[in-house]
Amino acid sequence: MEYAPEEYTRHYIVEALFKLMNEHEYAKISITDIAEKAGVGRATFYRYFKSKEEVIEFYFTHNTKEFLFEQHYYPRCRADYVGVAKSVFEKFQRNKECFRLLRRAHLEYLYLDFLNREMVETFRAEYPDRSSLYEPYLFAGMIFNVSMAWLDSGCKEPADKIAAMFVGSINLTE
Repeated sequence: MEYAPEEYTRHYIVEALFKLMNEHEYAKISITDIAEKAGVGRATFYRYFKSKEEVIEFYFTHNTKEFLFEQHYYPRCRADYVGVAKSVFEKFQRNKECFRLLRRAHLEYLYLDFLNREMVETFRAEYPDRSSLYEPYLFAGMIFNVSMAWLDSGCKEPADKIAAMFVGSINLTE
């Protein structure tokens, strides 16, 4: 995936924030600290982000775009759904250190908020005829809670096992 020049700056800022979160308490990290670690000025930080939380939201958004770019098919059967879920959990596992840092800083709610927004948008776009207002939140909550429990266990179980369990708990027939 190719990036525009301003995307590199955003990524440097994201990387700087997570490096600092590994070294310091989140509440004690300043915008100046992040800008210095990223090798940019405060004005540059504020050109792209309004807050530390917005940096984290960008991290989620970017990872989702990257994930969608990597998907080459639309799921049509249970095995396809397991494959997509496996990809989701593998990506989570590759990024578990960032999620561990978010959990340590009590910021996992940002992940849940992001999942809720993404699921609502996805359901509106992909399933406009579905009547349930709650279904997107059900899926988001499942992904969030399974991910957090898996993270707390050190992501020891294989992603395909987690994916099969996840998809197995969903009724895919209408």
